Amino acid sequence: MSDYNRQFLFEATPVQGFTPAKKLTFFQRLAKRTTILTGGAILVIGASVGAAVGAGVGVGVYNFWTRPAPVIVNNTDNVSWVSAVAATALPSVATISVSSSAGGGNGSGVFLNADGYLLTNTHVVTLDGASSSVKIEVKTFDGHVYSGTVVGTDPTNDLAVIKVSAPIKFTPIVFADSNKLNVGDSAVAIGAPLGLSNTVTKGIISALNRTIQVASSAAPDNSNGGGLQLYTGSGASVNLRVIQTDAAINPGNSGGALLNQRGQLIGINVAIANAGGTSGSIGVGFAIPSNVAQRIANEIIKTGHASHALLGAMVSDSTNSTAAASFTVGAKVVQLTSGGAAEKGGVKIGDIITQFKGVQITSASELTAAVRQEKAGSQATLQLTRAGNTISLNVVLGDASKQ
Repeated sequence: MSDYNRQFLFEATPVQGFTPAKKLTFFQRLAKRTTILTGGAILVIGASVGAAVGAGVGVGVYNFWTRPAPVIVNNTDNVSWVSAVAATALPSVATISVSSSAGGGNGSGVFLNADGYLLTNTHVVTLDGASSSVKIEVKTFDGHVYSGTVVGTDPTNDLAVIKVSAPIKFTPIVFADSNKLNVGDSAVAIGAPLGLSNTVTKGIISALNRTIQVASSAAPDNSNGGGLQLYTGSGASVNLRVIQTDAAINPGNSGGALLNQRGQLIGINVAIANAGGTSGSIGVGFAIPSNVAQRIANEIIKTGHASHALLGAMVSDSTNSTAAASFTVGAKVVQLTSGGAAEKGGVKIGDIITQFKGVQITSASELTAAVRQEKAGSQATLQLTRAGNTISLNVVLGDASKQ
């Protein structure tokens, strides 16, 4: 193991109740005599919990060093940072099994706090919009299974919160600031692709501020949800502003973690692109930024739902008619809501919005996705073109629930 990776693994892996000296001794022994990095802690867990989704939850508890679903290390002298990330984050990622009269499916989620609040996608807990009445079971990284209930969903950003019922404390994920990501940064995805729990894949951040269109998973209004796939033109849809990654994600990764090199959450995996009728990963996956996910999750836990901003303007794609080939340059305002945020902020019909909160806007869908990620009542700076002049305006966004 390199000095860097050994130090990172030592610092990053949580070992509750250990003094630094005891923790160091533990990892020294670990490197000499074992092939498993637990990445875990002294746990208080159900004594007779079944090992597979569908098993019952026991009531006894006990304290001991568990042997969780392992991060296998066969060569302790050559442990990579990916192994350390996995050891750090695996206790915070769970596999979700969902069933109803409409069918069943599985996805992934990340624990938000020690009390069992779990963040995932709306399309996971609604079976792609097919049902609002579901049975949920959550399998933790160490194979134990607990029941869960839906606290609230946000189909607009395809996020949902589950409350897991269990007589233990969980390991919450640590959030990173997704606004500080760079294209080319390393990324690790953890989830349950095709039901294979605790799967780890590595890649990079391929693009930022990408806008995609996915089928709405609002239940029970839409039974043709997009699952992990992009929108195909059937039923209602929503626009999402996402991180693009080439870390392999597949059906079952939905709601799972996209992590940085410190094992911190940078995104919630939500969709993949496909080609030629394939349904698996082709290296084009998407995740909801952690800053957005954290804001939505906190609001759902507090109130049962999330707020969404409203600009109060109808927009269309704007193209440069003087160019040799037409191309999109912004979102053109074609209609204003009387008394809405845009009108109050000084936006006029015919303006072309080119930036929202400092991020470039090249289409109507990009603007829609960017606005709906914001909290109702928040402030935003618009950059727009009016009669050939560049203008900056400050607006106080409205509340989409009141439109």
